[in-house]
Amino acid sequence: MAASILFDAPGPKARVRNNILAVATIIVVGAILAFIVVQLADAGQFDAKKWSVFGYPMVQQSIANATLATLKAFGLAAVLSLVLGFALALGRLSDHAWLRAPVTWIVELFRAVPLLILIMLFYYGLPTVGIKMTPFVAVVIGLTLYNGAVLSEVFRAGVMSLPKGQAEAAYAIGMRKGQVMTSILLPQAVKAMLPAIIAQLVVILKDTALGFVITYTELLYYVKYLGSQVDFGSPLIPAAIVGALIYVGMCLILSGIAKLVEHRINKSPKIAKDPATGAPPSKAAEVGTDIL
Repeated sequence: MAASILFDAPGPKARVRNNILAVATIIVVGAILAFIVVQLADAGQFDAKKWSVFGYPMVQQSIANATLATLKAFGLAAVLSLVLGFALALGRLSDHAWLRAPVTWIVELFRAVPLLILIMLFYYGLPTVGIKMTPFVAVVIGLTLYNGAVLSEVFRAGVMSLPKGQAEAAYAIGMRKGQVMTSILLPQAVKAMLPAIIAQLVVILKDTALGFVITYTELLYYVKYLGSQVDFGSPLIPAAIVGALIYVGMCLILSGIAKLVEHRINKSPKIAKDPATGAPPSKAAEVGTDIL
């Protein structure tokens, strides 16, 4: 029986025990979910009156518009966060202390400040000094600064995790640091850190919901509005369920796109070869060693 690097493969008794624990966990989780559903049903949350609000075309259109507003904020914030994260990562990897030190402070500052405080600061705080902005702009800027700082650490960790021989081999054949970073190190780092990058993009998508605090009419804002409609029995739980399903659907679509991109990157010959030598990245160190 083959053994894993991290732990020994379970034997017959261990497999039986693991199967029993898995079944027990499923039963417990199912019982908890059933209890929640029964309690909601007893409270009348599944009454037709509470769900009838979703049958109106105007409500459906409004939900679609709110979802589109969420996607607009997410799309712009995701692109800007990736660009900012890339720039901050280059700054933190710089050999010049005059550049590396302030960039480090910027990254640590925006990673430490809660995102909600950033959004409220831009929307409610800046007008006191004569700078006004729309809720959409405040949400996007807050998401960009916070997640850009987080993504910069992801990029930096990916670059630093690569073998030093990769860069040494490129320097040995006369490549400049900028060429080494953009042509050799970053393509491999992005490929290695893609799961972490996608996970952070999912966080950006979900954090757009914080915009409801500053009246940005995204999905959560409209779900909260629907849940407060007294004429339909205040259908807060049905509205929350519908909103949650939409969020889950968007996250699943994003994850599916990420898997497709990862699959295409793994099959791409451009990533598999070093632009300087025409050899796979794993061979770059060997070329450099031969030269040295």
